[in-house]
Amino acid sequence: MDMTTASALRRLRLVSAPEAVSFLLLLLCSVLKRTTDFNAVPVMGAVHGVLFVIYVLFWIDAWNRTKWNLKTAALYFVLSVLPTGGFFADRMLRREAEASVIAARARKEGVVNA
Repeated sequence: MDMTTASALRRLRLVSAPEAVSFLLLLLCSVLKRTTDFNAVPVMGAVHGVLFVIYVLFWIDAWNRTKWNLKTAALYFVLSVLPTGGFFADRMLRREAEASVIAARARKEGVVNA
């Protein structure tokens, strides 16, 4: 992987945790709406919707650049629709991005001919 691929993974990683937090807050707001007079669902729904759309756009970009197989791409998408999945995606993407940066530097320095 090259540095632009690592950047795509980094962008997806950076949006995965906020998207997960917004999903959890939206769930909390939904419970509060039904149990109290507090109704922040429209606001949190909009925030979560924007973050989810950004996640999907970055997911498509990362899938295109990394050439993930269908199973890996589907895993990252499924993690985006699970309430705490974004935190797991963040951890997995961090490892993948770090590995791609190390591989790119090794190729640049001529250490590896891959």
